[in-house]
Amino acid sequence: MLKFAIIGCGRISHKHIEALINNNKEAVLVSVCDIIEDKAIELKKQYEDVLKESDVRVYTDYIKMLENEEIDVVAISTESGYHAKHAMDCLNKDKHVLIEKPMALSVEDADRIIALGKEKNKKVCISHQNRFNPPIQKLRRAMEEGRFGKIINGTARILWTRDDNYYKQAPWRGTKALDGGTLMNQCIHNIDLLQWMMGSEVERIHAERDTYLRNIEMEDFGAILIRFKNGSIGMVEGSACVYPKNLEETLSIFGEKGTVVIGGLAVNEIKTWQFEDERDYDKEDESSEVDSVYGKGHTPLYKDLIDSINNNREPLVSGEEGKKAMQIILKAYEQ
Repeated sequence: MLKFAIIGCGRISHKHIEALINNNKEAVLVSVCDIIEDKAIELKKQYEDVLKESDVRVYTDYIKMLENEEIDVVAISTESGYHAKHAMDCLNKDKHVLIEKPMALSVEDADRIIALGKEKNKKVCISHQNRFNPPIQKLRRAMEEGRFGKIINGTARILWTRDDNYYKQAPWRGTKALDGGTLMNQCIHNIDLLQWMMGSEVERIHAERDTYLRNIEMEDFGAILIRFKNGSIGMVEGSACVYPKNLEETLSIFGEKGTVVIGGLAVNEIKTWQFEDERDYDKEDESSEVDSVYGKGHTPLYKDLIDSINNNREPLVSGEEGKKAMQIILKAYEQ
């Protein structure tokens, strides 16, 4: 049994609890930490209500937690601007780390995390859980089998709404120092999927962004045009201004011999699946229902990390992989 701890007990931390509960034959939660003790207590209760025999300790100081508890893996779900420091501190205490997106807010910090993980021989995993969605896995299989032929373009559309109340709930949201704007916060998952599917390094980026409606420091709308080294083009449209509610999160891939569109609340529904050739698995409907934009990917993400530790291999979303989408967005922010 791998022993897990969680630092940061905000809204996304509940998906980490869900994932640990669903992997309870291989992982156990031993402690939670938040500077607001009531949040940590609430998270502890959620876990213990399901797994009655658990004994989770609560901390408000994560350094004390790391020193006092026997921990194998730390899940970091604090404000984005603190991810790098918290990850480095955990790695220096010889813990594997699972870092919520983005892994850092600078390329330099991302590189430091990756290097320290290798130095300490510890796994660094980034929480891009949508890679594990069944339709995304099916798309990845088709991509790896070369069924698209020449890849022409891909599009990531994240058309959501986040009103002023959303930003007021947590003052760090929308700030340059601790968050970034819509591209970094809301769009990074789909940008990760787009670059993962295109099968090529980035050659150049053009971007436009602005703050139209929300009272925040960074953008509430952004567009990115990406030229990949294999000649294909990626397009990103990201908004927090859609009226009156979330409209779509869609990933589209267009090739010489295939077209795939995956949409739904959390890129969980196959909308279009067309290829020149036919395979048996084409008929399998991998669409699934989800109850939030977070989807159901945290459970298989945790399973993959656990397996990577037990079998001494890299997790599917390693530090190097997690850096890629973040780096695209940071390039867009330079323009």
